[in-house]
Amino acid sequence: MISITIVAFIVGITGVIVSLFERLYTKRIMNSIEKMLKSAMKGNFSENYFDETLLSKLETEFAQYLNSSELSARAVMKERDKIKTMISDISHQTKTPIANLLLYSELLEESELNCEQRSYAAEIHDQSEKLRFLIDSLVKLSRMENGILTLSPQKQSINDMLIEVCRNAENKASQKGLAITLKQSDSEAVFDRKWTTEAIANILDNAVKYTDIGGITVSCRKFEMFLCIDITDTGIGIGQEEQTKVFGRFYRSAGVSEYEGVGLGLHIAREIISAQKGYISISSEVGKGSSFSVFLPT
Repeated sequence: MISITIVAFIVGITGVIVSLFERLYTKRIMNSIEKMLKSAMKGNFSENYFDETLLSKLETEFAQYLNSSELSARAVMKERDKIKTMISDISHQTKTPIANLLLYSELLEESELNCEQRSYAAEIHDQSEKLRFLIDSLVKLSRMENGILTLSPQKQSINDMLIEVCRNAENKASQKGLAITLKQSDSEAVFDRKWTTEAIANILDNAVKYTDIGGITVSCRKFEMFLCIDITDTGIGIGQEEQTKVFGRFYRSAGVSEYEGVGLGLHIAREIISAQKGYISISSEVGKGSSFSVFLPT
């Protein structure tokens, strides 16, 4: 009877020791995996040597996965650097030829030319301007889509930015006999001043381009989480079936083929606003005009 009790006691003690050992061993493995995760998040993960026990096998496979992820991340970064260099080269290499085309076309326009020759010179100048705009747009778009472009949103007044955008669009609007009405606001939002100015300017430029009679109104509405900038025109409007397509890259409706444009302005605007945790919505009716609402976080 005593021997049975002693054996039971020894078995119990052995079980406790084994349990403690397994618990400590599992904790060591978990701590090791935690260290690997932290190293991976910091970008300095490196694989170590592990033995062949069951838990260490898991640890080894996890290390191999992280190592593969690290290699993939490095490959992505390397590819991004190549794209960044290529974009920089394109921007640099095309800047001088386009500037020369514009300069020579202006010199031709100032020369003694007959009407036909002067129209040719004016056409060269216009096409060169379009080429410059296209190259600039493609460079900006590529930078945004590859995460190269860095935005720095901060809380600031919206009014000064809207005044600047409307002032820059006034000349083009007045040439068409249109008025731009800005309803000023003292509201604030969180946005990058430079790039949000470009996004709003792209939308306003579209409003002027596709409006022939009436005018454009720019106003603000304040919500709990967002500040909304409404750009409302009395232009040709957008059909319901096309409202989800107008933000697509290079999208051009068949109904606006006679208007200038390459189909990048709204796409770039959406990319800029989305990168700042905002969004753009459309309300439009064919023949009556459109309202683009830009929501910026407050």
